[in-house]
Amino acid sequence: MSIQEIQEEIIDEFSMFEDWEERYQYMIDLGKDLPLIDQQYKTENNIIKGCQSKVWVHAEMNADKVEFTADSDAIITKGIIAILIRTFSNQHPKDIIEANTDFIDKIGLKDHLSPTRANGLVSMVKQLKMYAIAYQTQLN
Repeated sequence: MSIQEIQEEIIDEFSMFEDWEERYQYMIDLGKDLPLIDQQYKTENNIIKGCQSKVWVHAEMNADKVEFTADSDAIITKGIIAILIRTFSNQHPKDIIEANTDFIDKIGLKDHLSPTRANGLVSMVKQLKMYAIAYQTQLN
């Protein structure tokens, strides 16, 4: 599935909910379903800077695609990173780098986060794209 198709799927899922309380609960559920990051990757080097909560992300290449795993110590933040991992994991680095992230605005996520969480969201997207840039450089 392409990044665009995954994003459209997420937009459709969020549109099914009447209000933001239901959407927050859905994000919490997505966070609970996030495959756990291996404990060896829960290090200072893997913490995303700029997040109020602790968010660990690990990336590795597997057959020319980037695979991400992640975790957070906060339930909403874990739901946010789960959405991003679902969108960008198992994709080619070039596709991650070039991906538009308008779907975040389309589901209304940025508008319903505190300023510090919204900054954290931006930091998460930036970090995932930085991993993709590093892997793309290795491929060239």
